[in-house]
Amino acid sequence: MILDSLKNGFLYYGINPRLQRAFEYLATTDLRALELGRHEIDGDAIFINVMELDLKRPEDAPIEVHNKYIDIQVLVDGTAEEMGWSERRNCSKPCGPFDEQKDVQFYADRPQNFVSVKPGQFAIFLPEDAHAPMVGQGHIKKVIVKVLK
Repeated sequence: MILDSLKNGFLYYGINPRLQRAFEYLATTDLRALELGRHEIDGDAIFINVMELDLKRPEDAPIEVHNKYIDIQVLVDGTAEEMGWSERRNCSKPCGPFDEQKDVQFYADRPQNFVSVKPGQFAIFLPEDAHAPMVGQGHIKKVIVKVLK
């Protein structure tokens, strides 16, 4: 997991060749003006999901993991979003099988740590990272960039 400011996105281009395009899109797009739903940047290789939602209590936010995609999660509107993190290898309580179509599996395990993401910041979750997003109080708008690993 990486937590940083959007202005430093260029520092992470080397993790995956597609991250450069994803961060360039984030830097040149008015994220607040984006309509809710899916927006393709490069087909299924890079796309974003824009959502508005009410944040949850930590115990109501399951940990999730992905096999094919890296997540870049960006808070657009709201004061802060708490995101739980654990090492994927430490997750031992699956809530059903891995959903290949949605590239997600949920776990009943509790996160090892929580970080607070504020507007203008991002969190990167690699397939090795289990994460529990959307924790806190209030209503937010966020962007999740899905980058094929």
